Amino acid sequence: MKEDTGMGTSDLIQYAHALYTAHGDKAEAEAAQKATQAEAANDTAEADKWRLIRSHIKELRGPKAT
Repeated sequence: MKEDTGMGTSDLIQYAHALYTAHGDKAEAEAAQKATQAEAANDTAEADKWRLIRSHIKELRGPKAT
């Protein structure tokens, strides 16, 4: 996947961390929703940005307990 989101990787990581700090476990769902909305609006770059943010949030959350 091409990472042409207008934000650098460190910016995306910082944004993901801030979103996760503010919203906890709901942050991942929020990022997924934003990606879906951007895709529906045919804004591929914005959708890609939100997918990357969601991926970073997943990393912050760590493995799920079963």
